[in-house]
Amino acid sequence: MPVHEGDAIRETHYATLPLWLRILQFPLTRLILLGGTILVMMGVNENFMGQFKARPVMAIATTVALAAITLAIYLGYARFIERRSASELSLPGVGREWATGAVIGAGLYTLCVLVLMALGVYRIEGFNPWYFVVPAVAMALGSGIFEELLFRGVVSRSVEDLFGSWIALAISSLMFGGAHLLNPSGTITGALYISIEAGVLLAAAYMLTRRLWLSIGFHMAWNYTQSAIFSGIVSGTSPAAGLIRSNIKGPEVLTGGSFGLESSVLAFALCTSAGVVLLTMAVRRGTIVPAPWKRAA
Repeated sequence: MPVHEGDAIRETHYATLPLWLRILQFPLTRLILLGGTILVMMGVNENFMGQFKARPVMAIATTVALAAITLAIYLGYARFIERRSASELSLPGVGREWATGAVIGAGLYTLCVLVLMALGVYRIEGFNPWYFVVPAVAMALGSGIFEELLFRGVVSRSVEDLFGSWIALAISSLMFGGAHLLNPSGTITGALYISIEAGVLLAAAYMLTRRLWLSIGFHMAWNYTQSAIFSGIVSGTSPAAGLIRSNIKGPEVLTGGSFGLESSVLAFALCTSAGVVLLTMAVRRGTIVPAPWKRAA
């Protein structure tokens, strides 16, 4: 069934519901209530991540527990408030979609590093013990699950219900990039780059599949590869040592400076290109939700 036909059925059903439930189901209400709750859970998780910085196993366990609670809240809101099954989190095909996203995320970051190595900007000086890859697990889990639930599962879907996929793409991408200004070394350039390169790619992954697993896999793998493997700075956060001891020297336009590789023209070109490919596939597949005035026409 095309996306717009499903929307028509839902709108007919929506008109028969009691007023109080229609208010709770309204996209703006969802954005405030569900989005606000996920934002609080993200803050709680960040607080624990800081407390358990020297105890990575506890950080991972806490992140898993809080992520499970947040997923339960999201699914509960869909079931009891929106009166729907959260198909964007359904389990059939989850392994394939998550793995595809993870391969793309790890592959794109590795490709960026290989180009920097070829240019003499990224140099490998040695390797740290294997357990240096452990601390980044909690960070990757948290960013992949919390941020995708918030920006794609709530923001993009809510704006899409009101204005269609293209406006949802623009707004969710700008909000996603803007959120990174709160990081210790956040910059306007970095936020703009992330809005386009990552915001578009992650939103396109959702628009193509109408599910969150592809974007979650990409988000987790990109951040984990960046930090745990190549010892890169993740989106303006504090640098942490990973498996590879590296020496990165070169123009900021290539390295991204204190913000990390997301503020590099390499990441911008590669990730934006991947996002455009996914958007093209979504258009051809017919998974773009038109604006309400076009649905009516």
